[in-house]
Amino acid sequence: MSGYDLEKKLVIGLASSALFNLEESDKVFRTQGELAYREYQRQHENMPLEPSVAFPFIQRLLSLNNIFPHDKPFVEVILLSRNDPDTGLRVMNSIEHHNLNIKRAIFLQGRTPHKYINALNISLFLSANEADVNQAITAGYPAGLILKGNIFDIEHNEELRIAFDFDGVIADDSSEKIYKEKDLKAFIENESKLADQPANTGPLHKLLQQLSTLQKAELKYLEDNPTYESRLRISIVTARNAPAHKRVITSLRAWGIDTINEAFFLGGIEKRKVLEILRPHIFFDDQATHVEKTANSIASVHIPFGIANKKIESKETTVPQSSNEQTIENI
Repeated sequence: MSGYDLEKKLVIGLASSALFNLEESDKVFRTQGELAYREYQRQHENMPLEPSVAFPFIQRLLSLNNIFPHDKPFVEVILLSRNDPDTGLRVMNSIEHHNLNIKRAIFLQGRTPHKYINALNISLFLSANEADVNQAITAGYPAGLILKGNIFDIEHNEELRIAFDFDGVIADDSSEKIYKEKDLKAFIENESKLADQPANTGPLHKLLQQLSTLQKAELKYLEDNPTYESRLRISIVTARNAPAHKRVITSLRAWGIDTINEAFFLGGIEKRKVLEILRPHIFFDDQATHVEKTANSIASVHIPFGIANKKIESKETTVPQSSNEQTIENI
């Protein structure tokens, strides 16, 4: 029997804190301790957990496997949990209850999950645990902190909208460093000089590349299924404007990513105002202040990468805290 190959798949590593509302069980852990928590989870293991912020994103992303052969899905979601297998049974039962096609899980009984990201070919590790996300980013892995917020997914269509910031997310922070360490004029001069050179890749570059591959698969599927409507829409939402926008286009072309649906070069306009019209199912940004403003209305993910987050290593970090920080989820 040959092994299950993840190399050509889009793999999301997911903590259950990103997928389900764990506030009630977390409260038991914090107020009554681990033994009471274990007993609570056993007593409630057949009571499904309610969806949390990233649920609509994961649900819709998995649904895109419908355009692939049943035995060759392109999207793979793997649960990476700090629970042990016994207490994690409720999470797996909840996944089954909500009809999510998540078959693979790793339970680590309190150990950090980031060491398994590369082995599993994960393009995004998504968690509400700040420490786990910071460890992954520090180790050079693609990871994001999902902020606590509301689930807004009330639409009945199948479209999946994903929005990315550019610098510090898709690209690295080389250009952002010039802006932070010098000024806007120096940044514009640098980007104008390098307009024909692609930027260095950032933590979510691989994720964007694989999403672009998924969009191309949709177009191919459409050739044989003319009634099919493409469901995946990708947007770039950046503070860059002209002339610095040229390097974004140059980079996307050099990376073979030519399926971006929308680009917003906002030049200082508040991102929240645009995003609340666009209504992506998930939004990735390296600036904590941006995702703090959008978290109540949009599933918002902070990518704690680069110069914008160099305070992350201090005890006085300004990164937004998840509701489950330093608690059981941790899972």
